[in-house]
Amino acid sequence: MSLDLDAFARALDLLPEGFREGAFEGRRWGVTLNRSPDGRRRWLWGEELGGPGRVSANVYRLEEGLRLLPCEMPAEAVVAFVLGFRPDG
Repeated sequence: MSLDLDAFARALDLLPEGFREGAFEGRRWGVTLNRSPDGRRRWLWGEELGGPGRVSANVYRLEEGLRLLPCEMPAEAVVAFVLGFRPDG
């Protein structure tokens, strides 16, 4: 899978800050997204509700472009999650 970081960045920008529940691949998830005051860093943490799934990453917007730093998982998993997660409401 090639990483579409442009689509990832757009999808990440659409996620609301703070905690939200929603769905990913037919399962319920709780997701927290925090942004730094200057908007250059985002921290993402998600847990499958009642299941073993987890997703976690730091995302930096640098002059040279987006830098995705997943936490103990492949970058592809984080990108797929952000592209596929649908918050409630």
